Amino acid sequence: MSYRNLEECIVDLERHGHLVRIREEVDPYLEMAAIHLKVYAANGPALLFENVKGSKFRAVSNLFGTIERSKFIFRDTWEAAERIIGLRNDPMKALKNPFAHAGSAFAAWKALPQQTPGGKAFQEIAISDMPLIHSWPMDGGAFVTLPQVYSEDPEKPGIMNSNLGMYRVQLNGNEYELNKEIGLHYQIHRGIGVHQEKANRQGKPLKVSVFLGGPPSHTLSAVMPLPEGMSELTFAGLLAGRRFQYSYENGYCISNDADFVITGEIHPGDTKPEGPFGDHLGYYSLVHPFPVMKVAKVYAKPNAIFPFTVVGRPPQEDTSFGALIHELTGDAVAKEIPGVKEVHAVDAAGVHPLLFAIGSERYTPYQQVKQPAELLTIANRILGTGQLSLAKYLFITAEDGKPLDTHRETEFLTYILERIDLRRDIHFQTNTTIDTLDYSGTGLNCGSKVIFAAYGEKKRDLCTEVPHSLKELREFGQPRLIMPGVVAMQGASFTSYAEAEREIEACIEAIRSRGELASCPMIILTDDSEFISHSLSNFLWVTFTRSNPSHDIYGVNSRYEFKHWGCDNVIIDARIKPHHAPPLLPDPTVERNIERLFAKGASLEGIL
Repeated sequence: MSYRNLEECIVDLERHGHLVRIREEVDPYLEMAAIHLKVYAANGPALLFENVKGSKFRAVSNLFGTIERSKFIFRDTWEAAERIIGLRNDPMKALKNPFAHAGSAFAAWKALPQQTPGGKAFQEIAISDMPLIHSWPMDGGAFVTLPQVYSEDPEKPGIMNSNLGMYRVQLNGNEYELNKEIGLHYQIHRGIGVHQEKANRQGKPLKVSVFLGGPPSHTLSAVMPLPEGMSELTFAGLLAGRRFQYSYENGYCISNDADFVITGEIHPGDTKPEGPFGDHLGYYSLVHPFPVMKVAKVYAKPNAIFPFTVVGRPPQEDTSFGALIHELTGDAVAKEIPGVKEVHAVDAAGVHPLLFAIGSERYTPYQQVKQPAELLTIANRILGTGQLSLAKYLFITAEDGKPLDTHRETEFLTYILERIDLRRDIHFQTNTTIDTLDYSGTGLNCGSKVIFAAYGEKKRDLCTEVPHSLKELREFGQPRLIMPGVVAMQGASFTSYAEAEREIEACIEAIRSRGELASCPMIILTDDSEFISHSLSNFLWVTFTRSNPSHDIYGVNSRYEFKHWGCDNVIIDARIKPHHAPPLLPDPTVERNIERLFAKGASLEGIL
C-alpha cells in the first residue's frame, strides 16, 4: 500500500483491524506511555489517541509493534526494497545479469527525492502546542521518540548528501527555554555528528530539521543500516512506493509529507544538560551535556498526528523494529565479514551489551587439538564493525557437525559452556569504548570487552541443580540454578570495588576449599537470586547490563600465564554498582488510573 501520509496509514490499519481509537482524554504525562506498554506487551493493536490532554493534536503509537503489522504496512513495496538492498550488498549480480535487475534499478531511480513547491498546508505552531509525552517518572522532560532528524553536509550541501537519523529529542525540562530550545542526543561518530564537526570547523551553525510522522517508511528509513551510498531519503521513497517530497524554507529542508517539522540551528560548542531518559537497556540514561538546538520555526499540518513509542527494558517496540530491519536487510554482517555465519545481538540484554556469534574454524595451529584460532580473528572483526563495536560480551563458536542457532539462547550458551577451556579461551579488551547508555563501565563510553570463544570436543557435563559446594556459603547465599552450568548467588550491595573484591575473594576461597566444581563453569553474583533465575530473560538482562568485564569478572583458581588470564570457574559480579543508573519502574498510581481505559465499555475493553 502506497501511503501519502500517516493519516492514510491509520485509516488502512483500522479498516483491517490493526488499530484501535482511544476516545477518552489521556494525560501525556506518564499515562499514554503506560497504556502503550500494556498494549504492546499484550501483542495488541496500534493506538490512536484522539483526545490528548493539553494539545489539540492526536497521537499514535505501536504502529510497528509486531512484524506482521509492519509487513502489512509495506506489503506492496517490501519485495522491491529487499531486491535493491540485496543488489547493493552484491552489485556483481546486476553486472552479470543486467536485464534481470533492470526493474530494480528503475524502482530505485523512481525513489529519488523530489523537490516540490513549499508546504502550503503547514501552519506555524509552538513546541508547547504538541503532545508533550513524558514516558517515565524520572525522565527529564518530554521527548520525541520517533523523530527523523535531518542534516546536510556543510562541505557538500544538498539532499543527496544528507543524513536522516533517529536521535532522541528533548522538548522541555532541564535548562531548555520552552519553545526556543530543544536537546538532541547523539554521538559525534553518527551522521549528524560528522556534519556538526564539519560545521564547527567552519565556525558556522548547523541547520537541522526534525520531521515527525509522514508515511511510515520515513520513520523506518531513519533507523535503517543502509548499504554505503544509499540515501535514507531514497530508501524512504522506495519503501513508500512514492518519492520523498521536500522543499526549502529559509534554508531549512522541509519534508512536505511530514505531520510536524521543527527547524533550528546547532551552534559550535553549544550544549546543555540532557536527560534523564528511560532507555533501551532498561535503566535511565542520566544527565549529560549534549547539543542544544535553537528553534527557528515549528510547523504542523492542520490534522497532524504525533507518532511516538516508549523505550524501556526489552522487549519493546524497538525490538520489533530490529526484527523488521533484520528481515529486510538479511544478515548483512555475515556478508561483510568472511567466515561469519551468524551474529545475534541479544535483545533481552539490551542489544548492545551481548553478542552471540557463529563463525568458522578452518584451521588450527595445532594439528591434534581443536581450539579457537580463526574464531579469534573473526571475533576481532565483529567487535570492530559498526554498532557491534559497542558490545561488551561476545560468545563465539563454530559448528562442528552439529547445527547451531544463536537465537536458541539456552542451547547456544550450553554448547559453549560444555566446550570452553576457561584457562585458555577468555580474551579481554580493556580501557575501550562501550555504549553511551551503559552505566556499568568506568565512565561515559568507557569500559571493557571480553570474548568467550569455544571450539572442540565437549569437556564437561553441566550441573542441572545447585552443586553442594555452593550451598551455605557465608559470603553469598540463596543459590539458585539459572540454566545448566550457571548458578546465581545473592549478596549485599557494596560501596566500592575494593569492598567487592574483598568479599568475592573470601567467597572464592570458600569455594576452593570445598573442592573441584567443574560442572558449574559460571557463577553470577546478584542482588536478587530469585529474580535472576526466574527466567532466561532476567538472567540475560541482569548479568550483561550490570557488569563491566574487566572489573566484574573474577575466577576460582585464577592465574596469569604469559599475560593471559584464566581460571577454573568464572564469577561475574552483576550486582547494581554504586554508580549505576536506576532501573525503570512504573508509577503505581498511573497504573491504577489507566485501568479505566480497559474496563467494560471503554476504548480498550478486551485488549488485555
